[in-house]
Amino acid sequence: MGVLKRFEQRLEGLVNGTFAKVFKSEVQPVEIAGALQRECDNNATIWNRERTVVPNDFIVELSAPDYERLAPYSGQLGEELAGMVRDYATQQRYSFMGPIKVHLEKADDLDTGLYRVRSRTLASSQSQHQQQQSPPRRPSSAPAAAAPRGVGGVGGGYPGYDAPPMPPAPPRAPAGQQRRWVEINGVRHQISRNSLVLGRSTEADVRIDDPGVSRRHCEIRVDVSPATVQDLGSTNGIVVDGQHTLRATLRDGSRIVVGSTTIIFRQAEG
Repeated sequence: MGVLKRFEQRLEGLVNGTFAKVFKSEVQPVEIAGALQRECDNNATIWNRERTVVPNDFIVELSAPDYERLAPYSGQLGEELAGMVRDYATQQRYSFMGPIKVHLEKADDLDTGLYRVRSRTLASSQSQHQQQQSPPRRPSSAPAAAAPRGVGGVGGGYPGYDAPPMPPAPPRAPAGQQRRWVEINGVRHQISRNSLVLGRSTEADVRIDDPGVSRRHCEIRVDVSPATVQDLGSTNGIVVDGQHTLRATLRDGSRIVVGSTTIIFRQAEG
C-alpha cells in the first residue's frame, strides 16, 4: 500500500470524522501530502552513495478561506503530514538533518483552492558538524510558485537557502544484479519489486499528477527478460518509443508517454 493511501486512511479515523467534514471541498489533505513528497524529491541533495538529504522543515501556505477552515486542526494535521513525510523518506531512502515539522500559514495572495509549499533544512548541532565535514554537491536554487489544486506546490526554500532540485540516485544493487528505475520530470523512482504500477491514484506505486493519466494507467514488469510495460485499460493508452501499443518490451532509455507525461525506463548493472 502506498504512503499517500496509508496517510488518507489515518486521516479518516481521526477526530470522529472531523477531517472528512473540513476537507469536503477546496484543498484536500492528500494534495498537500503529494506536494510535500514532490518538495522532498525536488530538493534532495546527494551527500554520498549512502546518503541523500531532503528538507525537514515545511511551510504550507494556504488562501485565507482555506487557512481559516484548517487552522483549528493545524497541530494534528501537521503531525500527520510530518509522519507521512517520514514514511515517504523511509521508502525512498532519504535522510534528514533534524526533526520533521510541517506548519500551515495564511497567504493573502492565494485564491481559494490554491496552495504553496516552501521548505528548508534545519540541522541539529550534530548534523551541522557533519555538514561542515561533507558539503553537498552542486547547490542551486529554484523559486517557489503557487500551484492549482491537484498539481501541488513547487517549492524553492526560504530566502537565503539554496535548495538544489537534484534527483536522488537509485541505490546500488549487489554486484551482478541489475538496477532498474524510471525517471519522471527529472525524479528517479527505483523499481525494487517485480512490478511498478503508474497512475493518478494514490494506490499506484508511482503517482502521476496529470489529467490525461488514468488512476491505474500502466504497469512495468521486471520479473521477465526483457522488461515489459502493459497498458491497464487506460483511457488514453500508452506510447512506447513513438508507437501506440498495449504492451511492449523495454530497453535502457525506452520512453513511455502517458497523457502528457514522459517516463524514461532505465536499467544498469549493479
